[in-house]
Amino acid sequence: MAGMNLTRDEARERARLITVESYRIELDLSGAKAQGASTFRSASTIRFTYAEPGPSATTFLDLVAPHVESVTLNGRALDPAEVFRGSRVWLTGLEAENEVTVVASCAYSRSGEGLHRFVDPADGQVYLYTQFEPADSCRMFANFEQPDLKASFLFDITAPAGWHMSSNGAARERKRVVDGAARWIFEPTQRISTYITVVVAGPYHVVRDLYTRALPDGSTLEIPLAALCRGSLAEHFDADAIHEVTKQGLDFFHEHFDYPYPFGKYDQAFVPEYNLGAMENPGCVTFTEEYVFQSKVTDAAYEGRACTILHEMAHMWFGDLVTMRWWDDLWLKESFAEFMGSYAQANATRWKNSWVTFANRRKAWAYRQDQLPTTHPIVATINDLEDAKLNFDGITYAKGASVLKQLVAYVGEETFLEGARRYFQRHAYGNTTLADLLDVLAETSGRDLATWSRAWLETAQLNTLTIDGDAIVQSAAPGYLEARPHRIAIGCYAVEESRAGTDGLARVVRVDRQELDLADTRTPFPFSSAKAGDGSDVFHLLNDDDLTYAKVRLTADQVKFLREHLSSFEDPMARSLLWSALWNMTRDAELSGRDFIDFVDRHAAAESEVGVVQNLLQQTETVLEFYLTPQAAREAARQAAAMARRELTAATPGSDHQLAWARGFAATACSAEDYALLDALLEGTAPAEGAGSTSDAAPIHGLTVDTDLRWTFLHALARGGHADQTRLDAELMRDATAAGRRKHAGCLAARPTAEAKAAAWKLAVESGDQPTDLLRDLLLGLAATPERPDLLLPFVERYFTALDEVWSQRSIENSRRIAVLAFPSRVVEEATLARTDRWLAEDGHAPALRRLVLEARDDLARALKARSVS
Repeated sequence: MAGMNLTRDEARERARLITVESYRIELDLSGAKAQGASTFRSASTIRFTYAEPGPSATTFLDLVAPHVESVTLNGRALDPAEVFRGSRVWLTGLEAENEVTVVASCAYSRSGEGLHRFVDPADGQVYLYTQFEPADSCRMFANFEQPDLKASFLFDITAPAGWHMSSNGAARERKRVVDGAARWIFEPTQRISTYITVVVAGPYHVVRDLYTRALPDGSTLEIPLAALCRGSLAEHFDADAIHEVTKQGLDFFHEHFDYPYPFGKYDQAFVPEYNLGAMENPGCVTFTEEYVFQSKVTDAAYEGRACTILHEMAHMWFGDLVTMRWWDDLWLKESFAEFMGSYAQANATRWKNSWVTFANRRKAWAYRQDQLPTTHPIVATINDLEDAKLNFDGITYAKGASVLKQLVAYVGEETFLEGARRYFQRHAYGNTTLADLLDVLAETSGRDLATWSRAWLETAQLNTLTIDGDAIVQSAAPGYLEARPHRIAIGCYAVEESRAGTDGLARVVRVDRQELDLADTRTPFPFSSAKAGDGSDVFHLLNDDDLTYAKVRLTADQVKFLREHLSSFEDPMARSLLWSALWNMTRDAELSGRDFIDFVDRHAAAESEVGVVQNLLQQTETVLEFYLTPQAAREAARQAAAMARRELTAATPGSDHQLAWARGFAATACSAEDYALLDALLEGTAPAEGAGSTSDAAPIHGLTVDTDLRWTFLHALARGGHADQTRLDAELMRDATAAGRRKHAGCLAARPTAEAKAAAWKLAVESGDQPTDLLRDLLLGLAATPERPDLLLPFVERYFTALDEVWSQRSIENSRRIAVLAFPSRVVEEATLARTDRWLAEDGHAPALRRLVLEARDDLARALKARSVS
């Protein structure tokens, strides 16, 4: 991994000795617009105290930079060639109070780490933004790069005069300097960690607003709001909708946290080539610009954006105001923000079913992560920064949020929120550990939460719940905790003919519900009969309302019931939980991939939640790519494509469901007839239902084949060998944007030729660092070979040969994408598994890299097992 690393022991010792008072960071970005600009001047002045001063007293600063110009410690000039070694600036002869200034030439990033520089292909404009978590602020200025050495930061930045400039604080002064540059001096921040400092600079389009709120003391809280995007995206930017969710969230969190937002202004910048969904920099949150929708998307996309806005807002309290001491307790911010995002969304916005989305999508992420051989407790052991980077995962986010939801059910909502309020008051601007949180929750709940913490936060893996005769049975994978304390609901559902829906089918409704606590491997089942009062069958749903974190294994009788009635369940949460159970059974090879696709074919069309439909279609793609033998996959693909085509035609014109089925059809298209329809849709000649031939019929009514959908269709055609480079180049001329370039590259890589695959491999793996969104599209295109898996065979050995060099030379984000997405997961053969095992048996691989390959190996082994029952 190119860059710096820091161990937990080093951080602990440095924090014992050092208290940081302040930073003054002077950046000269005035040359950023120059063609090929690669570096900028950075001067970092740090004031800090040292607990054990003396002639031999030593510490180090973190800095990743091509060149250090000067280092001055307490007025003494140090030789940069002697003190700057690797990614550390060594300081010796420390006094009780110290001031150090490091002047360096730092590098602009092209991989989204540090200060990223982007040139907009639409208009040639240059945009800058930072991304530092967990430890990349040292790519922009010398510092003590660890979360528990908080300080106040003052930024003094020189940049082109016409630019917009954002940082954590408000700009208190702006001066014009020579040669078309201006200088911005920002207000000093509150005490915050290095990884949440921020700079956003460039000719951004800015939309401003103001949030106001009356406070209990009679004063009025005013928070200036700003939403930013690239100028070339301004016509697509729905800033009013973003500000609406922002105000709803600020209202909600002020009401429930009883601690005013502490960071002054609230900017939200949507930036290009971003590695994450968003980052909670106080005063200036950054988001991926994929949330600026340039084409039609379903409401699930708006729901996802709103949840991310609220997630990042929750971090202003959980993570920014109160920060974990070290990355072991990353969950103290991410699990809480994940929970609070959905909690606020369900209670403060129009997306009242946000917990359905959480159950269907986010928990699936957690369930997969928690069953990998690299699973870890929510409170993880993080030995160094490489470990930390890999723990931004489904356990830290979605499992942690699920466990917090279970804790709320256990101690009560108000008790939980009062604990949060005391936590903020007690630890504002400080750093905490698990014990600090448990202390306040024990106070407010009157419960000893140590046992709960050991079971839920300090042990790994998950339980499976199933009904076995007259008992509910808990189980777990060998070697893990068989039983945990669960608070669950059991719903009793029955078919009611009198409640027929608009489709004429009887509804399945909940006729009874009981809550109970599980503690042992067997708990008596609380319902006495499997029949309703009229003698008809009833269905008992474990973990109804999704109160706990556990897989539910359905019995054979339950699966049989669902074959007939799944889409008739009235409650969207119940349907979501049942789909989740079926998917987990498919991943566990307890339900064949063909059976899962049959369920989707039979019941997905009636699903009201479009996000659930989209998730089911993505899971169908996974089944086709991994869980079926080649022959079975070809047969199932024809079924899936016919289903998607049928529902595309039947969907309400212009609806979200129509768009979801259009994308699903493109993903499963596999026949000459399918490709002909995609061609016709691109040309605007596809027939409506009941129309005549494609040559003279009107397009499918209501389906707008806009820029994004055109690329989706072209990717499917390229994958099937029906779109050559000339055609793809012509499409790039139509869409010469950053997104267009990326999608064009992905389409080229998807073509089923050895030459196309080799070119994609060379660009992704054998070149220098790339924007990670481009890497993603390249590598996904490379792997898209449903009809020609033989094309990927040459890359099995090339992958394992290149891996260590990639890890040592490329940035962590590039390395991680390549390790995961270039893994030969589509070559589902025992020989691939054996080659992976030989690599894992070798010595000398970086532990974080070994972890990624081990996880990929587990997915491959799971695919082989699933194929055995297909």
